[in-house]
Amino acid sequence: MRTVFLGTSDFAVAVLERLAGSDHAPLLVVTRPDRPRGRGRRVSPPPVAEAARRLGIELLQPPSVNEEQARAQIARRRPEAVCVCAFGALIKEPLLSDYRMLNVHPSLLPRWRGAAPIERAIMAGDELTGVSIMRVTEGLDSGPVYLQETEPIDPGDTYGTLAVRLERLGGEMLVRTLDEFPPSVEQDDSLATYAEKISAADRRLDPSQPAAAVERVVRALTPHIGALVELADESLLGVREARAVDDGPPAGVVSLDGRRPVLGCADGALELLAVQPPGRRPMSGEDYLRGLRR
Repeated sequence: MRTVFLGTSDFAVAVLERLAGSDHAPLLVVTRPDRPRGRGRRVSPPPVAEAARRLGIELLQPPSVNEEQARAQIARRRPEAVCVCAFGALIKEPLLSDYRMLNVHPSLLPRWRGAAPIERAIMAGDELTGVSIMRVTEGLDSGPVYLQETEPIDPGDTYGTLAVRLERLGGEMLVRTLDEFPPSVEQDDSLATYAEKISAADRRLDPSQPAAAVERVVRALTPHIGALVELADESLLGVREARAVDDGPPAGVVSLDGRRPVLGCADGALELLAVQPPGRRPMSGEDYLRGLRR
């Protein structure tokens, strides 16, 4: 089948690679423009742009996929399906009506529609997530679903460990959908929940919550975003790995007296196993405290 692929993030790379190795290899990859990244704000291409070049697939990086020139480039390939995964930009008419447009969404729709479904599923303590292959419509991830499969969320899963499994599953499911095109099923809007984009406030650990819930936030934001805890001097310490424990200081207090830093929570405490001081690389909680005590 003739396809075009729209994607941007690391998650989309694995899906693109699986699609490129199938009978539906894309004739064109469309991604976002290069932009400043990292601490140095160096202009860099999106992960999908690098993957497309490596795979030898023609690449397009328009300011907007909805502009006339971009639409003309897609039309030239006469795609029978346009495949979308973690594109990160709104797709509008007439593109939506011009093509059969399939989206790889890492959740069990209608649960966790929106920008951060993996993070929100971990934060919420869900035991199960998955991937849905759906038709792109004007609504937010509300189109009919062609295929859906589940994936357990393990107790120790971080975003990084879970995303790897979901992106592999998503690539396989996309190819299977293109092979078979099963009948689509409308979503039940009454069951919808929304995965809002991760904000700066979401990154700050809330000690008024139980330690188990705070630990889930750390796992949900590791390794790509990173959680933060406020210290007594009001500075922010990055938290890369943590463990809920029964005992600790009062809620909101970060104890630096033991082997590792410990954050007091409403119920129990959070032992900080790996941290990242401002402007430095991640380190163990032990190494961080040794540095403070020198």
